[in-house]
Amino acid sequence: MRILRTALVLGGLMMLTAAGDANAQSADAQSVRAARAAQNAAIAAGDLDAVTSFWTDDITVRRALGSPVAGRTAARAAFEPPSGATASAVSPRIVYRRIPNEVEVSPQWPLAFETGVWEGREGTSDGPVIIGGRFSAQWVKRDGRWLIRSEVFVALTCAGTGCSLVAVP
Repeated sequence: MRILRTALVLGGLMMLTAAGDANAQSADAQSVRAARAAQNAAIAAGDLDAVTSFWTDDITVRRALGSPVAGRTAARAAFEPPSGATASAVSPRIVYRRIPNEVEVSPQWPLAFETGVWEGREGTSDGPVIIGGRFSAQWVKRDGRWLIRSEVFVALTCAGTGCSLVAVP
C-alpha cells in the first residue's frame, strides 16, 4: 500500500511538472504566433524596420522560388518596393502573409519550429492572391523575445501575374 501511495504521489508530481512545462510551451507558442501576426501587419503596412525587427542579424531565408538570402540586410532588401514607376508597372508590390498551422516549442532549448501556409497578394493585403505555398521557420528566444533565425518558403500555387514569376532551377 505504501509503495502504491508513493507511486501515486510521484506520478502526480510528474503530471504537475509536465502540465507546468506544457503551459510554458503554450505561452511561448502563443508568443511566437503573436510575433508572426505583428510581422504580417508590418509587411502589410510596408514598415520594413518593424518587419526586420523579428529577425536575428544572421537570418537565412530560402525564398519561395528558390533564391537564397543570408543576413538581415539582404532579407530586408527582398521586401524593398520596386524603384521607379516603370519597375512598379512591371513588378507590382506583393504583400506576403504567413499563416501558422503549428508552432512547437522545445521544452529543453529556447527554440521553436513553426510551419504553415503563406500567400502573396498583389498590390495590397486585400489584393488578389497571386502566389502561395507552404513555409517553415526556426525561432530562437533571446532576452525573452522570440526571433526568426531561419525560414524556408516553397511556392506551390499561382494565379495571374504570379504565374509569370520564375523559379531558380
